[in-house]
Amino acid sequence: MRMRDEFGAPERKFHRPETGLVLSEGSVIEGYASIFGRADNGGDVVARGAYAASLEAMRAQGRRAKMLWQHDPAEVIGVWDEVHEDETGLWVRGHILPEIGRGREAAALIAAKALDGLSIGYRTVRAERDAKGRRLLTEIELWEVSLVTFPMLPEARVAAKGEDRDGLDWQDIADLFEDARRSLSGG
Repeated sequence: MRMRDEFGAPERKFHRPETGLVLSEGSVIEGYASIFGRADNGGDVVARGAYAASLEAMRAQGRRAKMLWQHDPAEVIGVWDEVHEDETGLWVRGHILPEIGRGREAAALIAAKALDGLSIGYRTVRAERDAKGRRLLTEIELWEVSLVTFPMLPEARVAAKGEDRDGLDWQDIADLFEDARRSLSGG
């Protein structure tokens, strides 16, 4: 889902973390907000390193990506304490503010496994088309990471407490399902 047009305006990518969003200590959450090399439901793929310049600029300016509820800038519900790229994608860890009504609601929904999606709000700085015609995002200006109901990237999820994000290889399982889907659809 895009917020504006292709001329440098903000966009959103919904991602359901494959390991699930973790809620621990009452309000601490973590998970992958974006996974490199995976096509989302809009056909976009984020390249490894796409967030590096943005994350460095934020650090240099003492800023952080915002934690929002459903991409609503009027609904800040917490703070992302750690946002970094690793081999898999964009990893986030933060805490929901229980002093805020929507924060309490979000924590309750995550704990009940009724909500587990993550989504990024960003501006595309550089992109190119890959061999399949998909947009490959090579540089992204990250603005926010939201807790959402329906992520654009199905694997972007909050991780469950105690799950080992390096244990079960969810990416391989997702690839098997994607291969089966393509086989059944003839593509």
